[in-house]
Amino acid sequence: STGAVKMQPKAEELKFVTKNDGYVHIHPSSVNYQSRHFESPYLVYHEKIKTSRVFIRDCSMVSVYPLVLLGGGQVHTQLLKGDFVISLDDGWIRFVAASHQVAELVKELRCELDQLLQDKIKNPSMDLCMCPRGSRIIGMIVKLVTTQ
Repeated sequence: STGAVKMQPKAEELKFVTKNDGYVHIHPSSVNYQSRHFESPYLVYHEKIKTSRVFIRDCSMVSVYPLVLLGGGQVHTQLLKGDFVISLDDGWIRFVAASHQVAELVKELRCELDQLLQDKIKNPSMDLCMCPRGSRIIGMIVKLVTTQ
């Protein structure tokens, strides 16, 4: 048979995009440098440095639900060209939801988690797993993240 076989990119060819710096690369000293495929296109990183180009180090892949639930900024939902979109960071990061109901449920879960964490900050001795509201929210997040 004939034809082209799609090959994974070389480690030095992998690029990611940040809001402020444009394209960045994984630093050669990073554990993930040799990774040529990530299940999710999103990475979180601890350090960004610029030498011959902009590199990130101490990075980990993150999937959609943890990013939406634990990422910074406000979560917004909107109808865009017939799709229900969940957006973060003033629309810079966007996800298409399966339905309007899913988009609103994810947004509401994020609001509930934010409020729960605020309550914990105000009352550090509060056991989140023992209070009914906290255990329901945490249980729902665990179920969502482990079954995605």
